[in-house]
Amino acid sequence: MARKAVVLLSGGLDSAVALYAAIDKGYLCHCLTFDYGQRHKKEIEMARRLARITGSGFKTVRLRFPWKGSSLLDKHARLPLDRSLKEIKRAVPSTYVPARNSIFLSMAVSFAEAICSDAVFIGAHFEDSSGYPDCRKEYLETFSRLVEIGTKRGIEKKLRLEFPLIDKNKTEIIKLGLSLGVPFQFTWSCYKGNERPCMRCDSCILRAKGFREAGIRDPLLEEF
Repeated sequence: MARKAVVLLSGGLDSAVALYAAIDKGYLCHCLTFDYGQRHKKEIEMARRLARITGSGFKTVRLRFPWKGSSLLDKHARLPLDRSLKEIKRAVPSTYVPARNSIFLSMAVSFAEAICSDAVFIGAHFEDSSGYPDCRKEYLETFSRLVEIGTKRGIEKKLRLEFPLIDKNKTEIIKLGLSLGVPFQFTWSCYKGNERPCMRCDSCILRAKGFREAGIRDPLLEEF
């Protein structure tokens, strides 16, 4: 029987590449997506489409952060816009959702145990770590240790956390995605979640930089 993997699939560029990397490794994938009150809900539809294209399982979990604490959750809060790359990397931005990856990973691990999965994949990578502390390699290595000692399948050496993009930058991730056949036109990065990318938020700026340095045009922009 094929090995199974739970993939945290937001519908963004990085998680899409993580999904295709898991498939490339021979895993039968079950995608887990969260509707958590985020502004950019458009990414959920992209995640659903990616799961359908790859023939992967798809599950959406709805939850709320009633205390908000992030400009991604509070539509009245101001999103960071038009920032330089130096500014983006300077401090944790208001778009950070408190402990989001810890919550999402915990639920993914629970799902993985329930379906006897062999791995949990997350598309976090170091280029985000200067802003989001739960995208750092040290964090994921520590969480991986928690899985090993704090779950039934972990102590049986049957479940592990995979973070294949952690040492790559956005350009390298895009190039990997191209080699794996990721349909980037079916991914969404913009924090605003409008009809088209704003090209002003941090996520749009980092995505644009990645495609520019990869020497190709972002196919999502060709739709407009």
